[in-house]
Amino acid sequence: MKKIVLTNTLSDIRFWIILFFILRLYGITNPPLEVSHNWRQTTVTMPARNFLEIDNNIFYPRVDFAGEKTGITGMEFPLLNYLIYLMSLVFGYAHWYGRLINLIISSIGLLYFYKIIEKYFSKSMAFNATFILLFSIWFTYSRKIMPDTFSSSLILIGIYFGSNYIDEHRSFKNIVFYFLFTLFGLLSKLPSGCLLAVFVPLVMQHKQSLKPNLIFLLFSLIAILLSALYYFYWVPYLTTHYQFDHFFMGKGIVKGMMEVFGDLNNAALRFCLDALQVIAFILFVFGIGLAIKNKDHRLLIVFISCFCAFLLIVFKAGLTFTHHSYYMVPFVPVMALLAANAFEQFNKPKIKWLLLTLILIEAIANKYDDFIIKPNALAITSLEVELNKVSQKVDLIAINSGFVPTPMYFAHRKGWICSNEQFLNNNYVEVLKSLGLKQIVILKKVFGTEQRLAFKILFENEHYIIYQI
Repeated sequence: MKKIVLTNTLSDIRFWIILFFILRLYGITNPPLEVSHNWRQTTVTMPARNFLEIDNNIFYPRVDFAGEKTGITGMEFPLLNYLIYLMSLVFGYAHWYGRLINLIISSIGLLYFYKIIEKYFSKSMAFNATFILLFSIWFTYSRKIMPDTFSSSLILIGIYFGSNYIDEHRSFKNIVFYFLFTLFGLLSKLPSGCLLAVFVPLVMQHKQSLKPNLIFLLFSLIAILLSALYYFYWVPYLTTHYQFDHFFMGKGIVKGMMEVFGDLNNAALRFCLDALQVIAFILFVFGIGLAIKNKDHRLLIVFISCFCAFLLIVFKAGLTFTHHSYYMVPFVPVMALLAANAFEQFNKPKIKWLLLTLILIEAIANKYDDFIIKPNALAITSLEVELNKVSQKVDLIAINSGFVPTPMYFAHRKGWICSNEQFLNNNYVEVLKSLGLKQIVILKKVFGTEQRLAFKILFENEHYIIYQI
């Protein structure tokens, strides 16, 4: 009896989703200082904190590193940021709300991914695909303060309700939920929309009357047009009007394609290592081969449709794709589905569980560093405290963190992020001074401990120096 209960529990995907939701709460309150993409997380926390402290208009997000400007700039629709703000209204501000919100939504997204696969394939394939997705790149990115898995999860939820509408369940609830979740998913991260290509085979296999098809198409077009309006009108308007360019909108397809093909090794690593890691990627390749061998047209059309849509994102990003793993997030559910197809060939449960266990171990072993913050990184968390002792909160500062805004977030100030070379240029410093610069923060690990600037030192420790201008 106990063996049956244990088997049923382990075979229930909800057990694994809940278990690893709980386990990933470890370090959930950590500051966004992981080695991987801490800069990207602080570009989410900055607008969230500014919604609370300056202006809560969701259409005017602002960052802290725009110098003397307002900081208002074009960026991804700040839904995740705004949810952090709403929680802060109730509990007071804390950056880790973003981790928790993302983890909750991403876990729900896994459940809806399971429901979609179960509906169109099988229960075992749904379990294997969701298990693989859980321990893919989603394992760590679903607890980062970033909109990637958050957005893709909203799209997956939208796909579930949209597929319900297509499958003759033409209720008002299904089409409305499809529209809302798809819209919020697209707005949060436009590349997640490549998953919507899954509707190509879904619509093809259903011969419906004209009216429901037109209704589905209409709601889809409205969601796409509203998202396009935000990204291709509002984002450029904010960037131009407030004179601060922050958000990467991609490049020409041809140029991006040439960049990707010129850096194929790194592009391949994004697929081979970052997306699923080694074991699951091998299964993914076998899954494609088996789908071709078995002439599984439905599976192949899903793969080809989503892959073609994803390639547009890859080529639009160019070198940015080859150097940033999070671009893989929206395509990983499709890869997990194909990897699960390979699992269907194993008849012995022991082999399946061995492979699943190895996938789990590989994920934890490779991503454990993302759950702890290195002691040296924690040094900048004291920046605000030390600055408060020697300056006013409204003082503009400059930090030698290059293109990384993380220290500015922890300084809780507005100002500039600069390179070491710029601080050694007296003319450049004079220009910043004329714009209102009051203090310079030099991070010693970046600048070196021997070099000094010719300004009065207000504070110094082993990690940074604060100069008065």
